[in-house]
Amino acid sequence: MTTWQRVCELEALVPDRGAAALVGGHQVALFRLSDSGAVHAIDHLDPFSQANVMARGLVGSRKDVPTVASPMHKQSFDLRTGRCLDDPEVSVQVWPTRIVDGWVEVRVDAGSRAA
Repeated sequence: MTTWQRVCELEALVPDRGAAALVGGHQVALFRLSDSGAVHAIDHLDPFSQANVMARGLVGSRKDVPTVASPMHKQSFDLRTGRCLDDPEVSVQVWPTRIVDGWVEVRVDAGSRAA
């Protein structure tokens, strides 16, 4: 069964800034992109430092790939897949998102590991 958790109003997310949320017992980092308006959710835990800091990362892009760079050691992660662009052996979990009636919802039962 698919379960979606309402997290916050879309307008509460500042474009190109992260926000942390508790989703299904997991700390998740949310990002609303200014260029596309897309909302992405990844694990808040930085796999390199083991600190919950990804929502404080720097949003950007490499070529056409939307990214967030960890505030700790600056590794960049693809916001769509969770793959680390600096170390392909490392990834973070990504969480599907949707917007319903102006609210951001995150799919609780389907965080997926990037391949």
